[in-house]
Amino acid sequence: MVNDQVASEPNVDAVVLVGGKGTRLRPLTLSAPKPMLPTAGLPFLQHLLARIGAAGIKHVVLGTSFKAEVFEEYFGDGSSMGLEIEYVTETEPLGTGGGIRNVLPKLRADNVIVFNGDVLGGTDLRAVLDTHRTTEADVTMHLVRVGDPRAFGCVPTDEDGRVTDFLEKTQDPPTDQINAGCYVFKREIIEKIPAGRPVSVEREVFPGLLAEGRRVFGHVDAAYWRDMGTPEDFVRGSADLVRGIAPSPALDGPRGESLVHPGAGIAPGALLIGGTVVGRGAEIGAGARLDGAVVFDGAVIEAGATVERSIVGFGARIGPRALVRDAVIGDGADVGARCELLRGARVWPGVALPDGGVRFSTDV
Repeated sequence: MVNDQVASEPNVDAVVLVGGKGTRLRPLTLSAPKPMLPTAGLPFLQHLLARIGAAGIKHVVLGTSFKAEVFEEYFGDGSSMGLEIEYVTETEPLGTGGGIRNVLPKLRADNVIVFNGDVLGGTDLRAVLDTHRTTEADVTMHLVRVGDPRAFGCVPTDEDGRVTDFLEKTQDPPTDQINAGCYVFKREIIEKIPAGRPVSVEREVFPGLLAEGRRVFGHVDAAYWRDMGTPEDFVRGSADLVRGIAPSPALDGPRGESLVHPGAGIAPGALLIGGTVVGRGAEIGAGARLDGAVVFDGAVIEAGATVERSIVGFGARIGPRALVRDAVIGDGADVGARCELLRGARVWPGVALPDGGVRFSTDV
């Protein structure tokens, strides 16, 4: 966890944009904002805040919108994490650039490191800040190399690391370097972003800076990086944290195939593998098989059920010998015995499926 021995970064503020509605993770985000969903046993945002603190940054501003009150209720003033957290709420969606501009009144430092609140990353934040300083950049963009960059914004750089273009998703990318959703801005650049209207950093701010000849540099690395926006990525990111593939200063103790809250009950013969997480007060029945499962607090997995690469919401129940694979089960839902939910199935909160009521196979 964060401690006072970490050398501080006195002239750097952190901004985390957490205003999104998380529609791709519905129905889980109907009750909680995406950055607050349990990930390896902690709210997702807590992993990022711990990394910010470990890099020596103390002052953090959260740009909130959807269910804004939840963040302050949980993190308060940040003192429990060795941070000073302030909150700014958007009353109407302002986009990434507008969201950054909206928190300007709370900023104190000359340099501001901005994070997209739904990215799980392992990059060395101090190294990103060092790149920003040594290149005397107006903006430094964290870039990661990926195998298939077509689904992302591509950012080519020259031999000095200076950004030469900013391309939205394209079928023929000229580089494997993508925008990783983390930026360092000089404060004066944020001051120039138009106030009070939606602004996209990707479509408006960055192209405008390049057109003006401003110093925009890339910090390229191959550190762990995952956009946690879809159920598949959310499950994999959580499992990677549990297994130690993704780093997090917020997690203590050894990594392994599962992470079980001390208050959970695991019956004999239950198998927990693949980075499975079992939350507080959850109950796992005899002979149940959980592989890469994210089981929220108070959920019940009955005897002989199988849950693979799926998220089971707060207080939900999976009946005996049910099969849940690549699915999302909403809070308080009840999946009857022998049901089969596969390939992207989503059960809304409170819905009850009768025993054997949903099947993919012909046997009964």
